[in-house]
Amino acid sequence: MNLTEADYCFVCDPWWNPAAEAQAVDRAHRIGQTRPVTVYRLVSAGTIEEKVIALQDRKRELFTAVVDEGDLFGAGISESDIRELLGEGTLPT
Repeated sequence: MNLTEADYCFVCDPWWNPAAEAQAVDRAHRIGQTRPVTVYRLVSAGTIEEKVIALQDRKRELFTAVVDEGDLFGAGISESDIRELLGEGTLPT
């Protein structure tokens, strides 16, 4: 595939790390690309992918709190976030 000719980018399997996903999307915006690239993220309702998207949102909030606002302890990913992601009621202690 010639990435400088890409018109669309489809993300069908979201990754827990939003930076890694952004890097993959950025590959469609190479030097020489002259047209806009439309990115579609396809996520089915009620799946682990939907939970990964929610986790990505929380990670973005955490990054913003730490890097942009300097509030290291104001946001974070909790044990209940991990439980929800894995679909488990409790984690072993």
